[in-house]
Amino acid sequence: MENETQRTAYTGADRWLADRITAVWDLLTGRPVSLYAASVLRIGYGLLYLLFLLREFPHRAEIWGPDSPWTPALARQLFEQTGWFSILTLSDGRTYFELCYALALVTSALFMLGWRTRVLSVLFAVMVTSFHARAIFMTDGGDNLILLMAFYLVLTACGRRWSLDARRNRLKTIRAGTAPESARSPFTLQLRDARTALITVVHNCGMLLIATQVCFLYGSAGLYKVQGPSWSSGTALHYVLNLELFRPWPALSHFVDEHTLAVAIAGYMTVLLQVAFPFVLFGRLKYPVLAMLLGMHIGIAVLMGLPLFSGAMIVADAAFLPDRFYTFLPHLCRRAMRQTDSWHPALGRATARTVPAQGRPGALGSKNRVTLPAGRKDTTLATEPASPQMPRRAVES
Repeated sequence: MENETQRTAYTGADRWLADRITAVWDLLTGRPVSLYAASVLRIGYGLLYLLFLLREFPHRAEIWGPDSPWTPALARQLFEQTGWFSILTLSDGRTYFELCYALALVTSALFMLGWRTRVLSVLFAVMVTSFHARAIFMTDGGDNLILLMAFYLVLTACGRRWSLDARRNRLKTIRAGTAPESARSPFTLQLRDARTALITVVHNCGMLLIATQVCFLYGSAGLYKVQGPSWSSGTALHYVLNLELFRPWPALSHFVDEHTLAVAIAGYMTVLLQVAFPFVLFGRLKYPVLAMLLGMHIGIAVLMGLPLFSGAMIVADAAFLPDRFYTFLPHLCRRAMRQTDSWHPALGRATARTVPAQGRPGALGSKNRVTLPAGRKDTTLATEPASPQMPRRAVES
C-alpha cells in the first residue's frame, strides 16, 4: 500500500513536471512574445544613440577621432589585452573617421525607423561597440546598457511592429491576397515552418535575456545600496545632491536638498523599488512600480545631469509592458484628442459652419409670409424658417 502511494505521488510529480516543460516549450515556440515592446526598444535605443551622436558632433574628433588624447595606437594596444574591437582604429585618417561617424548617424536613424531591421540591427551593434571601445574610459552606465541592449536586439524580431519593414510586409500581404496562390512543394513548406519556428525561439530568448538583464541590474543595485550605511540612514541622496560633478543646476539641487524628510523618503523608496522589482513583474503591482521608476529616472536626468543613462533605463523598463498596453495606446490617444476637441473654444464656431443652410424662400416650415403688391409675380418669402435639427453627434459634443 505504501509503495503504491509513493508510485502515485511520483506519477503526479512527473506529470506536473512534464506539463511545466510543455508549457515552457509552447511559450518559446508557439508565438513571438512582446513584439510591440521589442519595437519600442528598437525605436528608443536607436533614437537615444542618434541624439547622443548629434550632441557630441562638435567634439567628435576629441572623443573618438584622431585628435583624441587616447590615440588609435593606444586603443589598439588595449584591444590586444582586452579583446575589444573597433572599426574606428582601422585607420588614423580624418576622412575615414568622418565616414564612420556619418555611417553611425545613418545606421542609428534607419534602425530607429525599422528599415531592413535584420541587417541594420547587426550594423547598429557593430557601431555601438566600435564607439564604446574607442573611448572606453569615457563611458558610463548608460553606455554599457545601450551596448548590451544592442547585442540583445540582434536576436529579436524588433522590426515586426511600428517600422518600415512592417509597412512593406503589410503591403506585400495585400498584393499577395489579390494574386493567385502558387503551388509550393511540401519541402518548401517545411523549410518555411522551420524558419518561422527558429525565428520565434530566438526572438523569445532574446526578450528573456533583456528582461533578465534588467532584473539583475535593478536587483544588484538595490542589494548594493542596502549594504551602504548612508542608504540605511536615509542620507545618501543628500550627499548625491551636493556632488559638484552631478549638479547641472545647483540652485535646483539646493532647493530639493532643503526638504530633508522628502529626500530621506525618496532614498528609502529607491532601495525598495530596486529590490522589489524582480518580484512584482508577474502581477498588476508592476504598473505602479514602473510608474515610480519612471519618476525616479526623470529625477536622475534632471537633478544629476544623466539624460543618457535615464533614457536607457526608461526604454529598458518598457520591455515589461504587455502588447495589449501598446495596442491600447492609439485608442487612448484618439479618445483624448476627441475630448480635447469637444472642449475647444472654437468648436462652437466650427459646429455652426457645419449646420445646413436655412432653406430657400417658400421653404416648408415658414410661418409668416409677405404678399407683394398687385401686378407683380406672386412670391412668398420665409421670414421665420424652421431650423433644421442639428446632427446628434454635434449636439452630444
